[in-house]
Amino acid sequence: MKHKFTGKIPMMVFIIAIMTINIQAQKENEFRTWEIPNVEEGAEFYFSPDGKSMIGNAKFDSDKVHQVYTFTIEGKNIVKINNAGEDACSFYFPDGKRLIYTSTKDHLELSKGNYSDPKNYPQGAELYSCDLDGSNVQRLTNNKNYDAEVSVSPNGKWILFSRQIDGMLDLWKMRPDGSEQTQITFTKEWQEGGAFFIDNKTIIFRAWDIKDQAQRGMPMSIFTINADGSDRKRITSDTGTNWAPHPAPDGEHFVFVKVLPPHNYEIYLMSLKTGEQTRLTYNDTFDGFPVISPDGMLLSFDSNRDAKSGEKKLRPYLMDISSLKLGSKNK
Repeated sequence: MKHKFTGKIPMMVFIIAIMTINIQAQKENEFRTWEIPNVEEGAEFYFSPDGKSMIGNAKFDSDKVHQVYTFTIEGKNIVKINNAGEDACSFYFPDGKRLIYTSTKDHLELSKGNYSDPKNYPQGAELYSCDLDGSNVQRLTNNKNYDAEVSVSPNGKWILFSRQIDGMLDLWKMRPDGSEQTQITFTKEWQEGGAFFIDNKTIIFRAWDIKDQAQRGMPMSIFTINADGSDRKRITSDTGTNWAPHPAPDGEHFVFVKVLPPHNYEIYLMSLKTGEQTRLTYNDTFDGFPVISPDGMLLSFDSNRDAKSGEKKLRPYLMDISSLKLGSKNK
């Protein structure tokens, strides 16, 4: 029996066609992007000074919680740095010879807490430095507060981190040996963190109003401040979520996460001089924790874009952003 064509397309076929077109459009809008192999789950990865390796939190089959690992950008030479407690934010020193990371390993008697919940951050999360293989560990902080979200100044003279005391989150700095611990921000209404040095004098960070804390789609803003706490400037002006800034080597741009309605996490590039924003990721899943390589050629970010149905594991990705010319030679 022959079916007469009526000119009407079945609704399901129409929906599938539109979805296919949208997915293809997303792929075409992005720069070349690929997943780093062999890292099954992890987030918050930062480049080594030579741009050949990364450090961050990962979880392999043998791990009950996230621990600090390093690996090459090809996903090889995977090294477990710490295996006690639960780890968080980590970073390379600019000479490429030492690492710094957060861990609860010396306060296992305290409540485990949750690194994703500011109302329940792990108290007793301390900062440690070590050699590239995890040996020669030096404890840098010694308290029962939350010390995390750590980075290092380009000249290696200061460690920048967030400390939470009595529920209040502020920026602090200290010397590489843990001395001269100095508070930078003293706001009562803002919760500051996720900070990085743009240069050796200026810091970029995100903050949220404490009255908005822990709500879904929590509004956040991006600020800059001098390393001594002066000249605080608000960089983003909208009321949405602007999160996880990371500076480009050119000293003018930074990448950050913007949450688009309803709950779509996308990565943007923004100019500190003009305020112009450029969208870099186009995917309906989570794209976050963006980091630019020291030469400005690569963007690292974490995503669950290729996860199996129902799976929420984040994995590291790289994007070729060489055409944006964000290297230090473009200062």
